[in-house]
Amino acid sequence: MGSPDVRIPTATLRGVEAVPVAVEVSVSGGIPGLSIVGMPDASVLEARSRVRCALKACGYKIPRLHVTVNLAPAEIRKTGTAFDLPIAVAVLAATGQIPLEGLSRLLFVGELALDGGVCPPRGAVAYAALAERGGLSLVCSEQTRLPCALSTQAFGIPAISRLRAGARELPPLGAHALGAERLDTSEEAHALDFSDVADQDIPKRAMVIAAAGRHGILMVGPPGAGKTMLARRMPTILPPLSDTERSESMLIHSVAGQPIEPLERGERPFRAPHHSISVGGLVGGGRPVMPGEVSLAHGGVLFLDELPEFATNALQSLRQPLEDHEVRIVRVDGVYVFPCDFQLVAAANPCPCGHLGDEGHECTCAPARIASYQGRIGGPLMDRIDVAVDVHRPASTDVIRGSVGASSEEMLDQVMSAREFSSWREARDEARLGDSIRGVARLGFEPAARTFFEESAERMALGGRGIARVARVARTIADLGGHELVSRDDVGEALQYRSRRQL
Repeated sequence: MGSPDVRIPTATLRGVEAVPVAVEVSVSGGIPGLSIVGMPDASVLEARSRVRCALKACGYKIPRLHVTVNLAPAEIRKTGTAFDLPIAVAVLAATGQIPLEGLSRLLFVGELALDGGVCPPRGAVAYAALAERGGLSLVCSEQTRLPCALSTQAFGIPAISRLRAGARELPPLGAHALGAERLDTSEEAHALDFSDVADQDIPKRAMVIAAAGRHGILMVGPPGAGKTMLARRMPTILPPLSDTERSESMLIHSVAGQPIEPLERGERPFRAPHHSISVGGLVGGGRPVMPGEVSLAHGGVLFLDELPEFATNALQSLRQPLEDHEVRIVRVDGVYVFPCDFQLVAAANPCPCGHLGDEGHECTCAPARIASYQGRIGGPLMDRIDVAVDVHRPASTDVIRGSVGASSEEMLDQVMSAREFSSWREARDEARLGDSIRGVARLGFEPAARTFFEESAERMALGGRGIARVARVARTIADLGGHELVSRDDVGEALQYRSRRQL
């Protein structure tokens, strides 16, 4: 019982990163008990009861001495249940019940059940990344799901009873937990496809433009016109996640406690929060600070249905993330940064009853009510949406007969061709122009197109941001057509998507 103090490596989550923490244990005389210091929150303090029950259930001795557990560094607030396992290991090592040798080269994380079982905590991907950076091996629950590209060694244990031999006989994490098994793809046969959407050629064209240039898109139309159907099929025309995007998305989803299996397959995330969501739920926040829907949509699509129904403060909180592709949340204990590079897709009715401009139905809304409804979005946010398109009610005959339109495969081919052409053009311009030309002029306009753009921008009273965004859309349209220079028709189509907005 007189063994020296021990230090067991572990970590705590802070934003989307795991911060290293050392569990220090000192055993001394006095009133028997277990005290935890080092700025723990309520969930960490509850580890005292879980550790005692787990040790007793697995046949270990509970020391009749005073055990002090320090979570260093003490200036960082510790949150979560992942400290259960390292605290139990440190107590067992300090009381001589398991060998101390080799424990300092292992990063322990895990929640303990009362029977001694080890449960996976949220943020396993972040813990694995920290272990990889620190040259440590990860020890966690055998149920933990980690990326198959993980390079650090990982061990998975079902219960703390497997620790009697210390670090010598830890079982490696199974292949199923490392994503090596074939994931269930039974749902692929029922995948969404744009061919299911009939008589919506113009909105489909707008979706291709938005996907090719990563532009935000707003669809305005009456109920039942197909806005949600179009939005849910947007991920099918986006290229698979790159390795970097996959790693970042899995890190965010793991920290938020979300499944990572679809991301491992290369599927882009699709998030569709309800319009009753709070600001914290949308951009992140809470205690502990968690990523919001905009960060969970990182690398994928954020779909906001019934856009005017969202709270005004929630919508306006999107302005900075749309520009900077990151969320900065300031709290007393520091600044939390969450990446949020997403594709914004929004849908809205033109008025409260939804039938303004619908030839088949009469709008019953008063003009003042329509103006109030349309003003909920706000001009600053609308100015950051590049493509706006009207979605009209499809023809009854096309729906009844099951007409088939352009498929997702065909639209994806257009998107990929445009992105490849854009990459080639940007590489050529970089080699030829360097930094001599910046801004809109770098996009390459024909003389007639430039003159037409200048006249239209003056007539529509476009601001600097509006001019830049219309120019980017026109450049995307030119890339879809394989044009090295933006033509007058490209500018005209880009202006059409901006000027036809009803909200």
